[in-house]
Amino acid sequence: MEHWATFPWWLIFPVWALAGSGFAARRRRRLRLPPLEPPVGVPPTASRRTDARAEQRAQRERQLAAARQLIADHDAVNGRWLAYELDVAKLIDFPMMTDVRQPLTVDFIRAKRTADGLRPAGAEALLADDGVAEYRDAVRRYEVAFDLAEREAVRVRDSQYAQEERRRLAHARQLLRVAVDPAATANERQVAYGRVRRELEGIIVLPAEAVAALERRVLLGLPPGTDQPRPADGAA
Repeated sequence: MEHWATFPWWLIFPVWALAGSGFAARRRRRLRLPPLEPPVGVPPTASRRTDARAEQRAQRERQLAAARQLIADHDAVNGRWLAYELDVAKLIDFPMMTDVRQPLTVDFIRAKRTADGLRPAGAEALLADDGVAEYRDAVRRYEVAFDLAEREAVRVRDSQYAQEERRRLAHARQLLRVAVDPAATANERQVAYGRVRRELEGIIVLPAEAVAALERRVLLGLPPGTDQPRPADGAA
């Protein structure tokens, strides 16, 4: 009894506490979820290679989309220019658009030639040639140059021309209405067309496309806005 009376009972409680904490830790480890493993049969390196290829494909698609949009932007500016190139009446109203005496017009024409010269056959060809940056810069310069030239042409109209030139432009505008009037006779249209060309000579340089479109309308007596193929040579 004396032996048990002198036994250090107070040491039992810390030992119990340590034993309990160890048991709890082991239980938590058993309940912890195992880490995710790659699919059976697919080593980790193969999975990473698959992810890299998927990212490369996604990046390629983004690059193709950007290249297609760039070509579409180029087409949009060309479409805006085509509205002048095929419409003599619009060129008479805004003669500065073809007046190479005007610096803004010269800038726009040069920018257009540069962009057209760099235009690729398609988005894939653009990426293959690694010419995206150069083509993008050319298209952006073309957009800006055309915007500046068009805004100035709309602002000044024919105010920068001499009085005699403005009179000739106004007369050409009147004659043009007769030249494309379906109610006029073929002879009246032809005579008016010839006089339009004479009035514009030395003031406006008509693009070949505009002349061809106007001649079709004069020949066939088509109303404005109609674009028919030119009759074949020798047609009745």
